[in-house]
Amino acid sequence: MVCAPASPITPLGARIRQMREERSISLKEMAAALNVSSAYLSALEHGKRGKPTGFLLHRMIAFFNVIWDEAEDLQRLAEISDPKITIDTGGLLPEATELTNRLAVGIGKLDVEDLRALRDDLVRRTARKR
Repeated sequence: MVCAPASPITPLGARIRQMREERSISLKEMAAALNVSSAYLSALEHGKRGKPTGFLLHRMIAFFNVIWDEAEDLQRLAEISDPKITIDTGGLLPEATELTNRLAVGIGKLDVEDLRALRDDLVRRTARKR
């Protein structure tokens, strides 16, 4: 089963929207407080903009008044939320290039369970290699 992307489409966008909604903060209110346009903030939540700058991310952390684990979680989510990622496999094994190309062609055909299984397997395997 092929699933259309849900909105928002990045991990950071989903978390920002969740935090805004939990606090009953409108997109317009947050944008004004951060001195960005509501269109930019909306695009960020929907994955139409790349990850925010470190400066803007720190302003978001301060805006939500989060510390420690929550702040680190937002920073981690920002790192894995670039919707237009480029992967350079030059100098890597041929299998890395094949995997990257197969993923590029097939990712839209995978359902959420497949995506989670692949993600979790990759996280486990790379953690063992550290």
